[in-house]
Amino acid sequence: MLRFEVRTISAEMMDTNQGLPLVAPRVVPVLDPGFRPAVLAVRAFRALVDATPGAVPIRLALEQADGSVFRFDSRVLPDSHPQAEGNFTFIERFVKFLLWSRGGWRIHVDGPASLVARLAAHYRDTPTGKFDAHLVGRRMFDHPLEVVQTHDLPPERSETRPLGRHLEGCRIGFDLGGSDRKVAALVDGKVVFSDETVWDPYYKPDPQYHYDGIMDSLTRAAAHLPRVDAIGGSAAGVYVNNRVKVGSLFRGVPEDVFNARVRDMFLDIRKAWRDVPFEVVNDGEVTALAGSMSLDANAILGIAFGTSTAAGYVTPDGNITSWLNELAFVPLDYSPAAPTDEWSGDYGVGAQYFSQQCLGRLMPAAGIESKADTPLPERLKQVQALMLDGDRRAKKIYETIGTYLGYGVAHFASFYEIRHVLVLGRVTSGPGGDDMVAGAREVLAVEFPELAERIAFHVPGEHDKRHGQAIAAASLPSIARGQ
Repeated sequence: MLRFEVRTISAEMMDTNQGLPLVAPRVVPVLDPGFRPAVLAVRAFRALVDATPGAVPIRLALEQADGSVFRFDSRVLPDSHPQAEGNFTFIERFVKFLLWSRGGWRIHVDGPASLVARLAAHYRDTPTGKFDAHLVGRRMFDHPLEVVQTHDLPPERSETRPLGRHLEGCRIGFDLGGSDRKVAALVDGKVVFSDETVWDPYYKPDPQYHYDGIMDSLTRAAAHLPRVDAIGGSAAGVYVNNRVKVGSLFRGVPEDVFNARVRDMFLDIRKAWRDVPFEVVNDGEVTALAGSMSLDANAILGIAFGTSTAAGYVTPDGNITSWLNELAFVPLDYSPAAPTDEWSGDYGVGAQYFSQQCLGRLMPAAGIESKADTPLPERLKQVQALMLDGDRRAKKIYETIGTYLGYGVAHFASFYEIRHVLVLGRVTSGPGGDDMVAGAREVLAVEFPELAERIAFHVPGEHDKRHGQAIAAASLPSIARGQ
């Protein structure tokens, strides 16, 4: 069992974020004593509201372009309460989590007019709010983001659907990450070839780089098959009918070029492969699918620690949803001093805690030096090599990430029905991955014993960590009978 500094909570250990009380964790991240977990702040605020006469109910509904609606209820303090200033911070962080985990373009709110007006102003006027409004509203759901005050919320409605698990025939699966792309060739579910290629897609302005890289991987996989019956892929972003709505891999492409050459890139790739059954899906969903297939279990939240954070969810009945599950952007640390995400500009969001970015920012705190221009994959290799040598500094990094993971999963459990958490991605390779999971289990045991009894953590074997995503992706397309 890992050893952590465990502290009891006292009044001196609480601070605030624009009026919202923050609570120091009992299990302190060894390299980040200023960490203030979202789950503890939410729990403390709700306890305060429950103990306050005249608490004000708030009802929320997120509406998607296909008519799906997700409903949530909460409560805030009355305006007369001395800590009512924290109401907006609580609601803004809560809605941000819903926006990036569920998704939608219209936010219906039945609550105090002053809070609704501030929320609308946040998405209209602030840099971080405008980022969320643009990417989620306009780019993902093709509508300007709206915040609507109403007493008449639409009823909840949504559908789930099965994903993948087709293994017959000769298939190619690919997985596009921020630092490498993986590909696998399968014959009736048996892997006959797998490969990993380093690339650097994030800031390339010409999408020909992305197209050529993907085609290169597919061509090398196809060389090991007698024919190609289907191709499935996973990549960070949002994909609808194989069209790219938003993709972090293409963040360096100007918007006009994105619309002209990226949006239909996978349709062009399918055409180049004679229109075989082809399916590309968010990498987080394939992460969860890979876990479900490997464990033969459902109610799985998969979290991939890559260049950024990918996540996906398989429901208790084995299906996926229309949810975004973009946990790279959800708030996990409510401290105003939390690290800032370089893309969204927001503080304390998942990409800074479950990724190579996190490992890179913790290196100086651990006393591990690297040149300022060292790429994240090289920094990761440096830390992993130190771990193999038994370096205590490297171990502290993984212990810290494990603490983050425990508090993060406890927060996710308020929004997802979770029985299994699959932890994978390049960061988890080697002995550090085991330290991460041990740290997460310790957090649940200390702070959330009811979750510790219910949630199991799983770390795939080394081959599955590195290639399981591509293998699961290969199972995405169905092949028509007789094809």
